Amino acid sequence: MKKQNPLVSILVINYNNSKFINDCIKSLKSQTYKKIEIIFFDDNSRDNSLEVIKRFKNIKVIKNKTQTKYGSFNQINGLKKSLNRSSGKILLLLDSDDFFIKNKVNEVVNFFLDNCNKKIVFDYPIIKKNKNRNAVKKKINFFKTYWGYIHPTSCISLRREYLKKILKTINDDKFINIWIDLRILLFAKYNGDYNCLSKNLTIYRQHEGNVSSRFKKFNKLWWQRRKQAHDYFIYFMKKNKLKMKKNFDLHITKLINKFL
Repeated sequence: MKKQNPLVSILVINYNNSKFINDCIKSLKSQTYKKIEIIFFDDNSRDNSLEVIKRFKNIKVIKNKTQTKYGSFNQINGLKKSLNRSSGKILLLLDSDDFFIKNKVNEVVNFFLDNCNKKIVFDYPIIKKNKNRNAVKKKINFFKTYWGYIHPTSCISLRREYLKKILKTINDDKFINIWIDLRILLFAKYNGDYNCLSKNLTIYRQHEGNVSSRFKKFNKLWWQRRKQAHDYFIYFMKKNKLKMKKNFDLHITKLINKFL
């Protein structure tokens, strides 16, 4: 029996990334899997992002005019509004400064067709910094954190109903430095839903304009953000009535933050 080709919705969240939009959208238009729709959410950009996106046809554009001062909450809001505008049963998340390799959608669709009971799948990025590219391999959890490797948002694909469920669960106004990637990862892992394609299917761009560039490893902001990640995890576990385990990294992180 021939497998049906489901409609795939790609939810692109954009804020002031006009210089990267061409790479992003062209990577979607050149996918080997063709049954896709592109939802482009612009979060009140102050650059010429909307002018750039007008050059492309058959894209659903959402022009958001209201936002908070916290990018993490704005990203969640963008996903909610993009989800409501989309029609696909399979959803791929994408930040507008990143892009996909040409067979990513096909790989994701095949995974879900072959695994009807699976709700979410992650992949690994190729980190692009200036002209250099570095493919991330399966990460060893040296620090023994609760979450392990945090796949970037653009490396997350999931079924429609699963994203709806997640967005309802994480509907809170706490933890301003905890972005959607960690929230989704924890939800999937501690509900027994974590799956990963051990392939590099996403180009993850590192540049001075993105949020992660402020958190240089082991600097003050990095340790503060790490503590908030632990605080969020404790909150998440209590909220979902899950049993906590002792963690060495948690104690080290708390200790270091006392001296910052």
